Amino acid sequence: MESNVRVRFAPSPTGPLHIGGVRTALFNYLFAKKHNGTFILRIEDTDQTRYVANAEQYIIDAMDWCNIPFDEAPGKNEKLGPYRQSERKELYKKHATLLLESGWAYYAFDTAAQLDAERKGHEEKEKTFIYNWHNREKGRLVNSLVLSEEEVQKRIDRGDKYVVRFKSPQDETLVMQDEIRGEIKIDTNVLDDKILFKSDGMPTYHLANIVDDHFMEISHVIRGEEWLPSMALHVLLYRAFNWSAPKFAHLPLILKPVGKGKLSKRDGDKLGFPVFPLEYTNEQTGDISRGYKEDGYFADAFVNMLALLGWNPGTEQEIFSLEQLVQEFDLKRVSKSGAKFSPEKTNWFNQQYMQTKDDASLTALFLPILTAKGISCEKEYVQKVVSAIKERAVFVEDFWVLSDFYFQDPTTYDAKASKKNWKEGTADLMNELLVVLKEIQEFTSANTEVIIKEWITSKEIGFGKVMQPLRLSLVGALKGPHLFDILEMIGKDASIKRIEKAIDFHQ
Repeated sequence: MESNVRVRFAPSPTGPLHIGGVRTALFNYLFAKKHNGTFILRIEDTDQTRYVANAEQYIIDAMDWCNIPFDEAPGKNEKLGPYRQSERKELYKKHATLLLESGWAYYAFDTAAQLDAERKGHEEKEKTFIYNWHNREKGRLVNSLVLSEEEVQKRIDRGDKYVVRFKSPQDETLVMQDEIRGEIKIDTNVLDDKILFKSDGMPTYHLANIVDDHFMEISHVIRGEEWLPSMALHVLLYRAFNWSAPKFAHLPLILKPVGKGKLSKRDGDKLGFPVFPLEYTNEQTGDISRGYKEDGYFADAFVNMLALLGWNPGTEQEIFSLEQLVQEFDLKRVSKSGAKFSPEKTNWFNQQYMQTKDDASLTALFLPILTAKGISCEKEYVQKVVSAIKERAVFVEDFWVLSDFYFQDPTTYDAKASKKNWKEGTADLMNELLVVLKEIQEFTSANTEVIIKEWITSKEIGFGKVMQPLRLSLVGALKGPHLFDILEMIGKDASIKRIEKAIDFHQ
C-alpha cells in the first residue's frame, strides 16, 4: 500500500551543511522510510545575495556520504518540480497576488530610512516597534491600507520599491499542534506583518516555503527549532490560501559541548572538532573547514551519533544500523530540550564501529598510509596486523602509531620504560633468551609462549623481568597486543635481531 507521507529537506545553498542540518535531513529520511513514504530535497535558493556556487553539490555529496539518499531532488524524479525555488518564481508571484486580492496581504512602500525612524521613535518611548495592526493603518507607515488604489498603482508603475506584507489577524488566540511539543498557543496581536514578496520579483522564505510545501504535497514539516517562531505565520498562510496544513515537528537544537547555546563552527574550531560532514573550501577566501569524512570518521558511525542527538529509543541500546534506526524511529521519542554535542562520544561511536568493520576493508584503508610512508607489504600480512590492533583504534589513522613495530625495527626506546625495566642483569637474561629463541623450531605464538614461560619458571624469576624488556626490545615501548603474537608476526630472525639491537643499545 502506497504511503501518503511526503517529507522534505530544504536547505539554502549558502555554504557548507552544518551537522544540525544533516540531522534534520536524517530525521526526515528515517520518518519517511518508517512510513513507506517519500524523502525530497528542495533547494531554497531565493536569497541570491548569499548564494554559494558549490553549496548545492556539497549538500548532495554530504547526503551521499551519509547514505541517506533522496527519492526526489533536482534532476531526480521531479514529479512535482522544479525543485529549485529560483525556477519557481512565477508561482510565488501568482500566489502573492492571490493574497493581495483576498485581503490577506498588502503593499508596503516604506523606505529603510522611514522604518528606521519609526523604530527609533518607539525606542525613545521604551517600546518595541512591530509592523502590524498597532500602526499599519495609522498613517505614519506608507502602505496600500492607507493609500488609494490609484496612488498604489502610480507608485508601482513608476518603479517605486515595495514589499508585500502579510496582514496578521488581530485579537485572536491561534491554537497549533506540534508533533514534538504538543499544543502551542499564540496571541496574534504580537505577530508582525512579515514580508512575503519583494518588487524585484523574489519571494521571502515564508511565502516560497508554504507554496512549495503545498504543491509538493508535503505531509509533515520536520525542521529545526529555530523555525518555531515562524509556525504561526505559516499556519495562517495555509488558512489564507484555504489549504490544509501539514503536520509540524520542530527538532531540538544541537547545543555546545560546554554551556548553553547552539553549536557553531566557532565551537568546533575552538575545541578541535568538525561541525560539517565533509571538508569544505570557501572559494572566495580559500579557507578550509574540516569535515567528519576527512577526519577519519565512518559514515555509519557519524549517522548513528547524530540520530541519538535529540532522539531516545527508550532502551539502553546505542549502536544502530540505518535499517534499525528506520524501524525504531518515532517523533514521539524526540526531545523538546536541546541535545548537548559531545566530541568524546562521537569518537566512542567511531571506535565501536571500528570493531564491526571487516579486516579486509580496513586493510584497504590502511595500505595507502603505509605506501605514503614508503612501506611495502603483502596485503595478507597487513590484514593480520589490522586484526591485532583495531580494537585499540578510534581512526584508521591510528593504525600506524599502534602498529609501526610490525613494519620496522624500533629506532628508539621509551626512556621511562627503559629506566624502569632494563636493570643490571637484564642484558644477561636477554642473551639467555636469545639462546632459547634460536632453538625454537615451530615459531608460533602458542608454542613460543609455552617454551619461554617454561624457561622463565625454571629460572625461578618473575615474569616481568623478562617480558617487559622483551616487549621493549621488540616494540621500543611498553605497548602493543599479545607479546607472543608479535613474535610470530615479525618472525624468528627479526625477533632475534631486535633483541640483539636492544642489548647493544642499553649497554
